Amino acid sequence: MTGTTRPGRDRSAVFLPPPPGAPRLGGPARSTAVVGAGIAGLAAATALAERGVAVTLYEREAYLGGRVGGWPVELHDGSTATMSRGFHAFFRQYYNLRSLLRRTDPHLGQLTGLPDYPLWHSSGLHDSFRRVPRTPPLSALGFAALSPSFRSRDLVRMNPAAARPLLDVRVPQVYERLDGVSAYDFLASLRFPEAARHLAFEVFSRSFFADPRQLSAAEMVLMFHIYFLGSAEGLLFDVPNGPFPTALWEPLRAHLDRHGATVHTSTPVAHVAPTADGAFTVVTDRQETRYDTVVLALDTPGLRALVARSPRLGDAAWRERIDRLRSAPPFLVSRLWLDRRVGADRPGFLGTAGYGSLDNISVLERWEGEAARHASRTGGSVVELHGYALPEDADQAVEAHRLVEQLRRVYPETRDARILDERHEWRQDCPLFPVGAYGDRPSVRTPRSGLVLAGDLVRTHLPVALMERAATSGFLAANALLQAWGVRGHPLWTVPDRGRNRLLRTLAGDRIRPGVREDA
Repeated sequence: MTGTTRPGRDRSAVFLPPPPGAPRLGGPARSTAVVGAGIAGLAAATALAERGVAVTLYEREAYLGGRVGGWPVELHDGSTATMSRGFHAFFRQYYNLRSLLRRTDPHLGQLTGLPDYPLWHSSGLHDSFRRVPRTPPLSALGFAALSPSFRSRDLVRMNPAAARPLLDVRVPQVYERLDGVSAYDFLASLRFPEAARHLAFEVFSRSFFADPRQLSAAEMVLMFHIYFLGSAEGLLFDVPNGPFPTALWEPLRAHLDRHGATVHTSTPVAHVAPTADGAFTVVTDRQETRYDTVVLALDTPGLRALVARSPRLGDAAWRERIDRLRSAPPFLVSRLWLDRRVGADRPGFLGTAGYGSLDNISVLERWEGEAARHASRTGGSVVELHGYALPEDADQAVEAHRLVEQLRRVYPETRDARILDERHEWRQDCPLFPVGAYGDRPSVRTPRSGLVLAGDLVRTHLPVALMERAATSGFLAANALLQAWGVRGHPLWTVPDRGRNRLLRTLAGDRIRPGVREDA
């Protein structure tokens, strides 16, 4: 997908033209260090290298992809498998992430669509997005009509005035309106039935790895806009049909190699310092190298730590803002190699609510080739469990045991399964978007010319979230540097940045001329 070719089925998707300029860098050579090889760093490195910039990409881990990376592990039977930090849904609204992947996979053949996005509540209520229409507002109306968690008497008790912000989400105005409210309090104000709150909304808030009491309502409402009322791409999604490294990042590394980029893995950056003539030095344990510009594409703890070790970066106010960034509560990913199959009727991915700390279950052999080969060889299953927003002082072994116990409750056939092998990842490095903090979050540009930020922690003023925010910010960071050199940037796409339906805008009290703005 290039230029103005529409990236999906939604005819209201918004095209963001690139900053104008020359097609490639000419004149003096330019160099950029990109620190961090997650999605944001890979997007920035790709965008710059394709325009002729000499890019060096630094990554502290031995693998690319950041929170969507993977690494080899040896199982007890001597076989090798790829471990990761867990399942990620590649929604069809993720236009810029998918554009990055199309560099090496033009038809996205490494992604496969899951047939459903089911949600189960411990009360026995089940929801599904498989039969929900994709076009707004039929998407939200269809979900409510088909969902057993929305009963007519419950709908009568709802607070329609409190729901108005959902009908006409505008970015960035949604932050002015709702950033001072928690997602939990906003949901309570709607007076939704409790099961519907868990299934239809809290699944979004927990996608940020945060308790709804800690999360800004603006972020949760933005998610509702992106997936329900703001986009016609729907709630179904794709997943890689192989482990993240082989399906996604090894091909992209080869693409970077072809464009002259240098990639250093297992290479943490010690500090970055500006020079007197406007350049930067990047110091690792191996060497000190000079670059014209720098992209910092780190997670929250990594960015805070690097800025703290680099006392000459930015001004005092910017450094204080970076230091105020916080990580979401820890989460746990448990992957189990079982000696018998999960029931054939079980979905590949299941979102759960009301089952203690268990938030979702993946049966990996349903879509991933490596897991399918292991299951075929052993007659078992490869199952992954997620628990989000766990207490920071929790006992990790206890939490892992609880996830397994909840799996056996949700899928009783696993009670007799023997765990042949298991791996557990306890992490706390996702950004927290707390109540009232939007205005304090850093943007792509910094007080220092030539220094830019990228990552899902960055404020973009665009209707993007999660992996798509990471990819979008990476392209925005690259475009900012290219613009300064007079080089044309890369085009972007987003879902509409305001409510797209005239009737819903009227119900929300819209007094602005109807229409979707396409000049963002």
